[in-house]
Amino acid sequence: MNYKKTIGIEVHMELKTKEKLFSPTINNYGNLANSNANIIDLGYPGTLPTLNKEAVFLAVKAATVLNCKIRKIQHFDRKNYFYPDNPKNFQITEERKPIGYDGYVEIDDDGIKKRIEILEIHMEEDTSKSIHSKEKTLLDFNRAGVPLVEIVTKPCLHTAKEAILYLEKLRELLLYAGVSDCKIEEGSMRCDANISISKNEKLGTKIEVKNIGSITNVGLAIDYEAKRQEEILENNETLHEETRRYDAKLAKTILMRVKETGNDYRYFPEPDIPYLVLTEEIIKNIQDTIPTSADIRREKYLKAGISPINIEKIIANKNLSDYLEQFTNINLKTASNLLLGDVQAHLNKINKSIFETNFTKEKMITLVKYLDDGIISHKNFKDIVGDVIETDKEIDDILKENGIKNVVDNSLVFNIIQKVINENQKVVEDYKNGNERSLKFLMGQVMKESKGSVNPKVANDLLVEVLNK
Repeated sequence: MNYKKTIGIEVHMELKTKEKLFSPTINNYGNLANSNANIIDLGYPGTLPTLNKEAVFLAVKAATVLNCKIRKIQHFDRKNYFYPDNPKNFQITEERKPIGYDGYVEIDDDGIKKRIEILEIHMEEDTSKSIHSKEKTLLDFNRAGVPLVEIVTKPCLHTAKEAILYLEKLRELLLYAGVSDCKIEEGSMRCDANISISKNEKLGTKIEVKNIGSITNVGLAIDYEAKRQEEILENNETLHEETRRYDAKLAKTILMRVKETGNDYRYFPEPDIPYLVLTEEIIKNIQDTIPTSADIRREKYLKAGISPINIEKIIANKNLSDYLEQFTNINLKTASNLLLGDVQAHLNKINKSIFETNFTKEKMITLVKYLDDGIISHKNFKDIVGDVIETDKEIDDILKENGIKNVVDNSLVFNIIQKVINENQKVVEDYKNGNERSLKFLMGQVMKESKGSVNPKVANDLLVEVLNK
């Protein structure tokens, strides 16, 4: 009989705030170790926390996009434990009154919709980062006090694929809501998986796999761990609750510690932080600032005629999608082709975001109009993309400097085409006899005759029209 996998996922997501959760220390990744830490972060006696309003607002946004009910009256709790990365000997969290509860994330598994149920989402402070070597452990307190939301699912997932789809959707929702940068490689999104197997509806022994380093590895860890548990049970051995980690190099889970007894964290209400009260007005004002979701953007792009493949490419690059959101009355299909082609290639070359360049809204509007009207071709744009992105020159000035002046009068284009046809009668006959390669030759002659001054698409369409008469 096959074993049924049951999986619950816990995600710690760092909030994209300017300051930490309970101190005015800057919240920034990548700075010199221990340069972003003050006496509150280091747990000095007598220091008092002050709740960061920005973190609360982001947590409300997170709860909203995860379809959670939002608790209007909350309080923080102390989770008491001693560990070197926790100098206060307690962590401030929302154990009893989380900000969000009873939510869900909808995934699409090959056309089948499924809701992954969210048990709760709560705010808490991060610990410092432990850096282990053979001889010693070093601590970097830059991360201590960074605001987190912990998002906990119910044990309602049953395959590694479901877990991957859930995490990908969760990441997309929070990224587009502006809640977090969701960079797993920098530790701002950290995933734990609780895995059990059984032959009936009763849950098996829960094994926790902590701090899995990528969404792909979550799937690999789940499949490996389920198989490991099955082998133990098939050998008539007993599973015990334990915490493991996933070693990507070995492609296996490794024992960290056995849970012989339940952890007693002696939770009690945090005495130094008043109750947090959110009114309907406050919640609505926060929700009104949530940016357009990726799914709504997908619908808009599809209506604009952008191909499904290009839609997913744009959604995968939030900067390009945010840039495209500025426009309402232009051809989004043409604009998306520009962004995903030469623009993205040049941005990769100079290693900049589109918002760090001189590619203004006005430039894009002009380019799309010129391309749609046949005033310039995509080949022309390829020649000027550097000037467009890196300089503050107007499009007309850039075209003039580069000597780009296309023929847009169809009668002139027609005259050029007629001349080429008259001079290449044999090739024309070959085309009419089914030789499609002849068309490329004739187009080459049109471009040569016009010295590249006609729009290739306009010329091609007109050439085919004339040849087929």
